[in-house]
Amino acid sequence: MRSPLAPEWLTVPDDTAAVDHNIFSSGVARDDQEVTIQGVSVSQLVERYGSPLWVLDENDFRARARAYADEFNAAFGPLCGEVDVYYASKALLTVQVAQWVRDEGLCIDTASGGEMAVAMRAGLEPVKIGLHGNNKSDDELHLAISNRIGRIVVDSLAELDRVHHMAQELGITANVMLRLTPGVDASTHHHIATAHEDQKFGLSLTPAPHADTSVAYQAVHKAAASDHIKLVGLHSHIGSQIFDSQGFETAATRMLEFIALLAEEDISINELDIGGGYGIAYTEADDPAGPAVIAKNLAEHISQEITRLDIACPRISIEPGRSIAGPAGLTIYTVGTTKTVWVEHEGEHYPRRYVAVDGGMSDNPRPVLYDADYTAVLANRISAAEPAFSRVVGKHCESGDIVVNAVYLPADTDDGDLVVVPATGAYGHAMSSNYNMLPRPAIVAIKDGHAREIIRRETTEDLFAREVEL
Repeated sequence: MRSPLAPEWLTVPDDTAAVDHNIFSSGVARDDQEVTIQGVSVSQLVERYGSPLWVLDENDFRARARAYADEFNAAFGPLCGEVDVYYASKALLTVQVAQWVRDEGLCIDTASGGEMAVAMRAGLEPVKIGLHGNNKSDDELHLAISNRIGRIVVDSLAELDRVHHMAQELGITANVMLRLTPGVDASTHHHIATAHEDQKFGLSLTPAPHADTSVAYQAVHKAAASDHIKLVGLHSHIGSQIFDSQGFETAATRMLEFIALLAEEDISINELDIGGGYGIAYTEADDPAGPAVIAKNLAEHISQEITRLDIACPRISIEPGRSIAGPAGLTIYTVGTTKTVWVEHEGEHYPRRYVAVDGGMSDNPRPVLYDADYTAVLANRISAAEPAFSRVVGKHCESGDIVVNAVYLPADTDDGDLVVVPATGAYGHAMSSNYNMLPRPAIVAIKDGHAREIIRRETTEDLFAREVEL
């Protein structure tokens, strides 16, 4: 029976053992009892590598990376030439993951000196690396300029001056792309919307009160006039976890209109990065478009706009991250304490079952940061018990330590069972912490049915590693 406490989108499952392939990676299935990833069962993985555990379906990750390259090149090739796909490494980055990106022919987008160092350690050519960030340090800029990376995405007039002076001192021409704010209010959580005016990123296309020109216009002219800056192109990113194509299309229109304006002044913009942020399915309520649909719709829109504006199509680049890494990952947890509480709703009381697991906000802070929804399945066995309206929670000393806010799990889910939370490949490991001094989980990658550890589990000794007096 459906719980009145449940959100409207959540249905009572006919089969609590089912795995939804709109959410899980392509390699996930269920045998007679257990959830498997490319034939490797969850209990085998926990027995070998421990719990909680991040698992990456490497085949799925690679296929998604290839799909973005293939579909965007198919859609845009006849119109604008080859498309550059920059994997947004903030979603998930290890040396091995960066090597998968390199092997599949993608470039890599970084947002710090550490991410740049990982990309370089993985063997990516500097020309295939980009650097983002609203407040890059001198060390980060020096690393980027001295290694002649493909593009430094400049975020402010002050940073543009710093890049010019540093490149001048080094006797190098720095490759610069300017991040502009097109004034688009994306349909997503306000903490991950990045193209409206009142936020920290980018150079606004809108002139300030009493100003004749925008800071974006000023930045283009300043970059074009510098002997030590090569203006690679312009960049726009409207946010993350976006399903509505309207925001991407509006941003593209405003950027192309600006490019047309600059063309009238004989300033040629050869590349336009239209960002990323394509949404993925975390629950049954989500129905994301695939790369083929996204590419086709954007190519059709940009084709219409360049015809209207009578300009040549710039080279296009994109930055998918979550939509490559997210669905390729899942987290295995072990159940500990369970309890049922009675919650008052419209004058009546209804049960909610709390299922506590051995991880939580330290391995996935997105629910507490963004009210992000996930789903879960009982993974180590098939149960005949009725679905019980449940909340999966972590072990941290926070009432907001919620892993899955609302899900129907078998009523007999209990101590020692394994539950799997899908779509955790993006921003779990990347945003993890040692809150409550919990060691972080290992990451296991599975390729062609073979599992291997690519990031080992932290130990208590690791927690002491930075203690100076020890």
